[in-house]
Amino acid sequence: MSEIKKIRCGVVGTGYLGQHHARIYAELENVEFVGIVEADDARAAEICKKHNCARYPSLADLAEACDAVSVVVPTDKHCDVALPLLDGGCHLLIEKPLCTSLEEAERILAAAKKNKRIVQVGHIEHYNPVMAFLEEAVTEPRFITADRLAPFNPRGTEVGVVLDLMIHDLGVILELVKSPIARVEAIGVRVLSSSEDIANARIVFENGCVANINTSRVSLKKLREIRVFQPNNYLSLDFMNQTGHQLGRSATGLEKREIPIEKDEPLKLELVSFIDVIQRFALPKVGAELGKSALELAIQITEQIQAEIERTAAASPKP
Repeated sequence: MSEIKKIRCGVVGTGYLGQHHARIYAELENVEFVGIVEADDARAAEICKKHNCARYPSLADLAEACDAVSVVVPTDKHCDVALPLLDGGCHLLIEKPLCTSLEEAERILAAAKKNKRIVQVGHIEHYNPVMAFLEEAVTEPRFITADRLAPFNPRGTEVGVVLDLMIHDLGVILELVKSPIARVEAIGVRVLSSSEDIANARIVFENGCVANINTSRVSLKKLREIRVFQPNNYLSLDFMNQTGHQLGRSATGLEKREIPIEKDEPLKLELVSFIDVIQRFALPKVGAELGKSALELAIQITEQIQAEIERTAAASPKP
């Protein structure tokens, strides 16, 4: 039996999240963690020493040394980083959101197609063991609520909370409902940054399902929960703690059942899946098309919130 060739991997951006991409690549048996592109000298030295890898001076140099690269830079830099890596022949895992505009998304999709490369988008909740249960258990969703709260962190504020955090739940809900969208209503509030930090979206699907999503990045606590109501049962799951329960009809009324979920690190599962699809040259669970669909919905919500903020500001009496 021939030995499976190791995939040569790299990371662009080794900050808060990128450092974990580097750590996991360095741990995977079927990966050779080659190196990084990192602007910060001290961080680059730290990562290279920890994982015995190289720091590359340019994207072109990294692309020449790698088969696959994780793009973990601020969202507004995704397209600028992704295009030369794709042209250099690398498969990419681009952290969510795919980019900041549909025009950029089309450019990334076109470059991936031209170079026959795989693009996987880092919608990490799709690789959470909770999602694996939902994909099996959700058969006829009628009403979904999702709550995602986080304390304020300046990282990620190059975009609003919809593109920063809500997009996780948008991707999950689009996958569970599998229906075109009839209409969207959204509202948001700026608190500490120049874009919305709190947002609510109500999405009505053509099949009648309704989703209500609450998101905040100025909360005092962390929360990542989803509830799905469908005929005969109700599911309540916690993405963060990987726990949940189900309420279903019984002979005496409602019966509560704890859901057995085998806990694991979602990012590790995501990167393992990325390497697997490269080795098989298969379609990723979250490819660029799904990433683009979630982005399109997030942009629609963001634009609606922005328009309402501007309308309210224009109507407010001037001091």
